[in-house]
Amino acid sequence: MMQRRPFITRGLAWGTSALAVPASLLPRVALAASVGQPAPDFTLNDTSGKPVKLSQFRGKPVVLEWNNPGCPFVRKHYQGNMQALQKDFTNQGVVWLTINSTEAASADHLSPPELARWMTDKGASPSATLMDEDGKIGRAYAARVTPHMYIVDAKGLLVYAGAIDSIPSARVADIEKATNHIRQGLGELLAGKAVSTPTSQAYGCSIKYKT
Repeated sequence: MMQRRPFITRGLAWGTSALAVPASLLPRVALAASVGQPAPDFTLNDTSGKPVKLSQFRGKPVVLEWNNPGCPFVRKHYQGNMQALQKDFTNQGVVWLTINSTEAASADHLSPPELARWMTDKGASPSATLMDEDGKIGRAYAARVTPHMYIVDAKGLLVYAGAIDSIPSARVADIEKATNHIRQGLGELLAGKAVSTPTSQAYGCSIKYKT
């Protein structure tokens, strides 16, 4: 198996140069927004084929988690950290959408049933696991790595973009030493406060987009 190298990108790299995607490739998505602006709406099918639309959750905070089970950084956080976040915050009314943008030709690609089985085997509990095999939504959000994380507030504004935590490694032992940006940001948001760290450097495996 080819060794993956960490890929780090800034969570706020959402300017024109960072999103060099022809408009024709984004037929159902508005232009990507920066933190503090409306999150681009989208519709994706979940692993059972049911369409899920971001804007249907208006009125609730939403987490977007870019996922690829073949990535060691994803596997690091699926030793229990990601599942705990999903459970803790969906129990508080947060919507959690796990998105996979891996193209079908990639060795890391899992079919919808395979991805659903992996999530079940890991004890994951997102609100939905969504398929983005053509990569249009990932590109619209300028998602570069897995896991790349975003928080959308109840008004539909993007309030966080970046890494899951503050230590860019694939070592499980680093989780407890790191600042968890998602736990911190959601905690502040649910307490009626502004997210104190709205962006961070995302780290992980580069997303295997369709070319």
